[in-house]
Amino acid sequence: MKKTLTVSILILSVILSFSAGIFIGQQNRPSVEKIQLVKNQEIGKPVDVDFSLFWDAWKLVEEKYVDRLNLNAQKMTYGAISGMLQSLDDPYTLFLPPQESKKFSEDMKGDFGGIGAEVGMRNNILTIIAPLEDTPAKLAGLKAQDKILKIDDKSTENLNVDEAVNLIRGPKGTEVKLLISRDEWPEPKEIKIKRDTIKIPIFKWELKNSSIAYIQFYQFTENSPQEFQKIVQEILNSNAKSIILDLRNNPGGYLESAVDITSWFLPKGDVVAIEDFGNGKKTEYKSDGYLKLANFPLVLLVNQGSASASEIVAGALRDQRGIKLVGQKTFGKGSVQQLEQLKGGSSLKVTIAKWLTPSGHSIMDEGLEPDVKVDLTQQDIDNNRDPQIDKAIEMLK
Repeated sequence: MKKTLTVSILILSVILSFSAGIFIGQQNRPSVEKIQLVKNQEIGKPVDVDFSLFWDAWKLVEEKYVDRLNLNAQKMTYGAISGMLQSLDDPYTLFLPPQESKKFSEDMKGDFGGIGAEVGMRNNILTIIAPLEDTPAKLAGLKAQDKILKIDDKSTENLNVDEAVNLIRGPKGTEVKLLISRDEWPEPKEIKIKRDTIKIPIFKWELKNSSIAYIQFYQFTENSPQEFQKIVQEILNSNAKSIILDLRNNPGGYLESAVDITSWFLPKGDVVAIEDFGNGKKTEYKSDGYLKLANFPLVLLVNQGSASASEIVAGALRDQRGIKLVGQKTFGKGSVQQLEQLKGGSSLKVTIAKWLTPSGHSIMDEGLEPDVKVDLTQQDIDNNRDPQIDKAIEMLK
């Protein structure tokens, strides 16, 4: 008997529907099962998707797999969902089984044991976005754009970002080995790092040349706006006449924090970022117009470790005020993830939108090119030189 199922809803609902069917029992599936997936929501033209291949493969595994008596239907279901998401070629859209979902939620609540490095995917290779200040990763010498080939003895070739993070994290005091590839190295090197409790710093500022407020901004945390407000007041009470905002190796964080901090430099109502949902729907995030730093000459420092929220701030200030970016091209992490809770304690972290700068430039993958390109070499670091800061000071003079 042939049975045709026509569904015009999100593909996740489809997966859940056939996953639920797994538990009905061993029975012959229909030879043809179809759904209709809306490929282009503006046109509304459905595309037929034949699910009989999935059920035929499932049935063959049940009947012929050598260890079929020990098959775990729940684990196979999770694997099917994960495989579907991998086909999207988006390293930030992930399925989290119950145990991983619980751990992810716990990690988002506070301090955690790890090395203090933000990681992401670059050309399908696990890559350091930025080592955070005063963390084991920074002290061990990890740099933005370092490629992680192995975590302990496990290859990272087929790992997604969350799986890699779970392997890198661990109890305080334990050690993790990373096989690192760096462009200037002739061959990969193994770096041993002792895990610690990671407390993420936010800001540090000082006066340079008696009149330039130099602000190092490490991460857009939940309480960044409150901390930045204190710095604003300190700057206003100082002899500062201009500002260098250093977003190098800032891997991002909360959107709300990025909008709030940008509001100190932009008039009320100016667009800070555009959220593009890919279906014609866009949401604009606008400045609250605090404006107390709007009249200060400003230069932004960026590099390959500047990602996500830091790219939003840099793009907004360049588009709206013509602020110059000095340094190197940013990472290009311009997507928005949303965590959806599923049955049984599992969850889905799904990319729902991409970030655009006020002028419509897509941050995703493309990143932001600096207006003034200045490299920072290992020789500069070894000799305690920073030509990027030197260039920013020169421009402000």
